[in-house]
Amino acid sequence: MWFPVSTRLGLLAIASAGFWLSCVDAKLYNNLDEFATSPDSTSQYDFVIIGGMKKLVISSGEFVLMRRVYHPQGGTAGNEGILEILVPGLITTIPRTYDWNFTTIPQTFVNNRSLTYQRGFVLGGSSAVNSLSYTRGSKDDYDLWGKASGDSRTWSWDSLLPYMFKTEKWTPPVGGRDATGQYDPRYHGKNGPIGVSLTWSGPDDFDRRSTQNTQVQPEFKEILDVNAGRPIGLAWTQWTIGGGERNSAASGYLPTPTRQRPNLTIVVNAQVRRVVPTSRKHGGKLNVRTVEIGSRSSATTLNVTARKEVVLSAGTFGTPHLLLNSGIGEKAHLDSVGVTTIHNLPSVGKGMTDHPAVFLMWTTNATDTPVDVDAALAQWNADRTGPMAENYGIGRRFLWSRLPKNSSLLRKYGDPSSGSNSPHLEFTVGKSGSFVAALVALLTPHSRGSIKLASNNPFDAPLIDPNYFSHPFDIEALAEGVRIAQRWYSGPVWDGFITGYLGPNPNNATALKDSTVVWLHPVGTASMSARDGVVDKDLKVKGLDGLRIVDASVIPYVPTAHTQAPTYILAERGAELIRASL
Repeated sequence: MWFPVSTRLGLLAIASAGFWLSCVDAKLYNNLDEFATSPDSTSQYDFVIIGGMKKLVISSGEFVLMRRVYHPQGGTAGNEGILEILVPGLITTIPRTYDWNFTTIPQTFVNNRSLTYQRGFVLGGSSAVNSLSYTRGSKDDYDLWGKASGDSRTWSWDSLLPYMFKTEKWTPPVGGRDATGQYDPRYHGKNGPIGVSLTWSGPDDFDRRSTQNTQVQPEFKEILDVNAGRPIGLAWTQWTIGGGERNSAASGYLPTPTRQRPNLTIVVNAQVRRVVPTSRKHGGKLNVRTVEIGSRSSATTLNVTARKEVVLSAGTFGTPHLLLNSGIGEKAHLDSVGVTTIHNLPSVGKGMTDHPAVFLMWTTNATDTPVDVDAALAQWNADRTGPMAENYGIGRRFLWSRLPKNSSLLRKYGDPSSGSNSPHLEFTVGKSGSFVAALVALLTPHSRGSIKLASNNPFDAPLIDPNYFSHPFDIEALAEGVRIAQRWYSGPVWDGFITGYLGPNPNNATALKDSTVVWLHPVGTASMSARDGVVDKDLKVKGLDGLRIVDASVIPYVPTAHTQAPTYILAERGAELIRASL
């Protein structure tokens, strides 16, 4: 939200390992006890913005809000000094210290496996540890937001396109290579906080074969830009990389200079335990503008009340977890764990959707020399170029595919996609040493999962249940995706290069389930809806006053995208909605 700094709007942003207070005299508090005994603990704030639970300091959505609410010129908070986060090529070496280390409950339809679920436990949340892929999804995905919310003027591709540009700063690939013909400049912003670019390297022989494959196999085609609204075909992947470095929500929206502003106070090692009613308004609505702050390492608790609004931006897991701990959710579930219900809102924590994926591999006759990590890191340190300036292990291009209209799966189960511009499947297209590896992801699942409380202790992790493959369409569609990938690598351009397929067999459902991994794009646990759902078209929690949600949990259905881009877009729009309400 673009408020002039001179308005001196008070902003308190809270996260688990830290929270940010906008006040006149800047201070840094190392824990809740320090803050609770300071004069700043009794300061007045117009907005309280709640980020992630523990050390997930602030989520992607919250960084957008902080920049737009209080600091018109923007900037980033950094992750300075964490080399594994800053260097794109070190993505697989990011220490588990910066991960929540979540696991799902045993997945009944995935051979009872509990799956590791990576979430960022660091400044910037998951945008600081993700694969860096920047895809918006299809035009139809955003038009579906309008249909779900009942407000197509606010939520649609056309109405949100300015916010897509607003969040993005398109930058040329480092090293100066010519990327002409690998993206469409008409669909990219130039002045936003998040750097977006193409890879440092390429095209090579593998990339040229991929292009040739779209020319000889009618099933496949090449598209100019995956982010132009119809991502169906082969495209150059775009990444949240600027100047050879990872651009996260932290580095894009809250830079070190911003954190050093005299009207910003930082308090680390604190967590919002719950939101609590402040009063009951005329007409019966609860006024929820107070937050209870605590810490796992301290018995201290502190209540802070917002004059205008509390804004939840704790993410798809953190937001419903906090609501449920506050007694906002389905009464039967809250009763089962001993939480007193203050507002019966059955949709909280329900409706979670995510992209299940499966890992495939082929053998080749390639004899590539593995990346010399030490030499590559020295090159990156020298000029921010080389293999470390990109996520070199995943491939430079992705392929998106839509099932044909006469597909037996669509006839049998119906089409779960948001429309004809949306792909059903996504494939990574790349080579790793002497192998070709691919992740095939189902982008349009029928299955729905949930987030629930494990207990009435707000410091306990939530129960995460993606409920993968609970609908039969999903495993059958993923199997078809494997077959499409096999056809892709069976074209004549691969003769003499691809030497064999290592699996899994798409006709063996057990093997597919054993190879299934989490694609890490959860949404929908506090969904926006004109009917049921948790929030209305303005992202306000239904039936309550003073409480709004701005994060991926409100997205009603998982988009055909890597969800960091949709989250930035939603948060930019949400910031405008809050500003318009003043």
